[in-house]
Amino acid sequence: RHTETAPLPTYDEVLVCTPDTEEEEVELIVRRALSSNSQNQKIYCLLGAEKLAYKVSKQLESHFFRLLQSSTVSDYRFIIFCNAKAHNSYVITAFDTYKVTIPCYSKTEIQAYLSTHLKVPCGTAPVAQAFEEPYQQNVKFVFSTRAGMGR
Repeated sequence: RHTETAPLPTYDEVLVCTPDTEEEEVELIVRRALSSNSQNQKIYCLLGAEKLAYKVSKQLESHFFRLLQSSTVSDYRFIIFCNAKAHNSYVITAFDTYKVTIPCYSKTEIQAYLSTHLKVPCGTAPVAQAFEEPYQQNVKFVFSTRAGMGR
């Protein structure tokens, strides 16, 4: 359910997957999602799960269904985001029965949501003040063709 007041996820709720993501990282987020402490309204997410190595994908499936059987939490919140075009992903196949299509929001809607949630509190943003935008945000993406060179 989309609400403009819903907070952004915190660092412990999101795992951004790469081919180098390890089994322990995946198991940890699944444990967080299915533990009895998960009823605190957090939504645990795997982003880019189609990038997981085959072995790690198999372990994700194994951990999830094993923990689901032993969990007393019936209203867990665990979302696996995958690229719909990644047809050769084991994760997509393993969790196919749970698949849903999320609504698409316009770029303007996404920007408006992020601008309300990424504002810097007054008087605490010396780094954000380096940018000349009318609203100060605490997250900026800076891209460089020569990363690590101070440019």
